[in-house]
Amino acid sequence: MDTIDSKILEVLQENSRVSISDLSKQVNLSLSAVSERLKKLEASGIIERYTVILDSKALGQELTVLMNLSLENPRDTAEFFEMVGKENEILECHYVTGEYDYILRITTKNTATLEALMNRIKAIPGIKRTQTNVVLSSLKHHYSISPTVVER
Repeated sequence: MDTIDSKILEVLQENSRVSISDLSKQVNLSLSAVSERLKKLEASGIIERYTVILDSKALGQELTVLMNLSLENPRDTAEFFEMVGKENEILECHYVTGEYDYILRITTKNTATLEALMNRIKAIPGIKRTQTNVVLSSLKHHYSISPTVVER
C-alpha cells in the first residue's frame, strides 16, 4: 500500500459513494488505474465492505452506554454470546483484560429501554457483575482506522 492507496482510502472513508470519476480526479489517476487499485484493496481485505453509517439520535436512539461485564466462569459464554448476537441495541462486544471480561457499547432509546436491556443481560446465568457508564459526550468517534496510521 502506498500514499495513493492511502489517499483513495481517505476519500472513501469520507464518502464511500464517490464515483470512480471523482475519485480519479482527487488522486490524479486515470479511471482504470483507480479501478485496478480498488480491486486490489478489496481483494487484499483492506477494504472489507462499503456501508452506510446511521445517525442513532435521528433514529430515536438517544442514549449511548459503555457497559463493563464479568462472568462467573469465562468458559460459560454460550448464552451470553447468543444474547449479544440477538440484541440490536448492543453494537459492540469486546473481550478485554483487566477487572471485567467484556465491554459492550450500547445505543438505546432512553433510560427505560436501557433498564429493560440491563435486566435481560443480568438474567443470563453466569453474569457476575456489570458496571454501566452513560456517555455524556464523545470527543472522538471514528468508524475505521486512518490509512495514514500504516505509513508511520
